Amino acid sequence: QVQLVESGGGLVQAGGSLRLSCAASGRTFRRYAMGWFRQAPGKEREFVTAISWNGGSTYYADSVKGRFTISRDNAKSTVYLQMNSLKPEDTAIYYCAARPSLRVVVVGDEYNYWGQGTQVTVSS
Repeated sequence: QVQLVESGGGLVQAGGSLRLSCAASGRTFRRYAMGWFRQAPGKEREFVTAISWNGGSTYYADSVKGRFTISRDNAKSTVYLQMNSLKPEDTAIYYCAARPSLRVVVVGDEYNYWGQGTQVTVSS
């Protein structure tokens, strides 16, 4: 069982930056592929980015490529999402997710564990 707790969300002006963190419980964090998803009001959940168990592979949605960076620190059981050049359309609740896997996982339904989410609001 893995528990995930996101933090770092908030209100930022367009063009600004935020860094989200997702802290995981348990001693087997390094065995998990991790991902970030988001859901805006009235919209379906969408994939943002994912990282493999050792950080060797990452994958990004086209909408965030070049602006967002995912990373992980297995010693701290934490995955990060650095978000730069934020746009109003990035406004959403951001969720991290975990799945026992050695590869990058980009499909939300394949993830076993989810955090409660953290709100990101980008004002124009």
